[in-house]
Amino acid sequence: VALDVRFDWGRRKPVITQGSNHLRYVGDELTLRLNTDASISHVLSKQPFVLTREHNFLLGADESLLDGIADTARLFEQETISYWKKFSRTLHIPLEWQEAVIRAAITLELSLFEDTGAIVAAMTTSIPEAPGSQRNWDYRYCWLRDAFFVVRALNSLSEVGTMEDYLRWLGNVVVQSKGGHIQPLYGIGLERELPESIMVHLGGYRGMGPVRVGNQAQEHFQHDVYGNVVLGAAQSFHDHRLLHRAGLAEFKRLEDVGEQAVHNYDKPDAGMWELRTRARIHTSSALMCWAACDRLAKIAHVLKLRERAAYWQGHAAVMQERILRESWSEERQAFAESFGGRDLDASVLLMIEVGFIDPKDPRFIATVDALETHLCDGPYMRRYEAPDDFGKPETAFNICTFWRIDALARIGRKEQAREIFNTMLAARNHVGLLSEDTHPVTGEMWGNFP
Repeated sequence: VALDVRFDWGRRKPVITQGSNHLRYVGDELTLRLNTDASISHVLSKQPFVLTREHNFLLGADESLLDGIADTARLFEQETISYWKKFSRTLHIPLEWQEAVIRAAITLELSLFEDTGAIVAAMTTSIPEAPGSQRNWDYRYCWLRDAFFVVRALNSLSEVGTMEDYLRWLGNVVVQSKGGHIQPLYGIGLERELPESIMVHLGGYRGMGPVRVGNQAQEHFQHDVYGNVVLGAAQSFHDHRLLHRAGLAEFKRLEDVGEQAVHNYDKPDAGMWELRTRARIHTSSALMCWAACDRLAKIAHVLKLRERAAYWQGHAAVMQERILRESWSEERQAFAESFGGRDLDASVLLMIEVGFIDPKDPRFIATVDALETHLCDGPYMRRYEAPDDFGKPETAFNICTFWRIDALARIGRKEQAREIFNTMLAARNHVGLLSEDTHPVTGEMWGNFP
């Protein structure tokens, strides 16, 4: 048994102290304790030894156990199993795919920072999106582009408590913004400054660096955030299950977010894919700004604010007409990545996710066909076709594949959608999870996890 504790991204060794049944690993800001009924000498020496009975290892905070090591280990195991069984019992799940949905729900719950209600994008940093690509990013933060999908997932699962916690975090983002710019991402404690640096002493996943800590995307202007904030927060005005439903005060703060959407919907930005060296008027950003105005109008109706409803409906109508006109490419017979552009991008599939266009609209069906032809490798879908800061993406982006599945189902191609969905389920690893990306040839997982 070997335990080699390091602090400060592997740069600092701890001071090790020992007791009769424990080892303490003392760092400058954190101390870990290993309680065990195995030989402390064997653990310290890292020498192999013959097992003649069961041994227990408890690694955690520097606290003494209230009971014996074996009894505590069994208790922790039983309580963990019991907790997740109780959690799963309250979920609303479909008849089909129950195991997959429960596994995903548990993973979403594990991504929650309970203290603030924040939900992180992933648990890892710097697993490359493709072999040797240097597309290595730190995903251990909270992206506002996830807000709509997080709230929708929690609502579908009927996991109201977690949803309310997340809505609280989202509300704090709005309050902190004071009607101004909203960043694409924040820390779990609403930290705004997330400076990006490279850990040059670390080789990286399978030797494929760099290892990044922090994320420069905090500096970006990504105008889709305004729509995602309003889309997520809208639930708090409509859901009678919530202990704290939103009212007029919250609506007024959300209107400030809407004004940012009105001002920025036709301005160039980095887009939802966070391009670092190229700015365009991205269709997906304009689309989400439309969604902000559309949902504000609906909230105003709920609050019986007719004038405000008309105001936001007016802005939504203007945006919708322009987006439909400016993003359509006659050459490609599809909605393009950006206003006046020709490049294809999977993010335009969000048009039906937010109710922007009828899925049976011939233009949307033609767009799906174009994306199927140019962005799909078998069951998998890439994000976009235009080269970015690192060239052309090599791997498929799993969330885009699921947008594709939803789009196919909504335009009536349900058998194809089901076939691709089952392929994605089969692609999960031994614990039933997917990473960010999949290599379309090898089927290997890449990108941050889960």
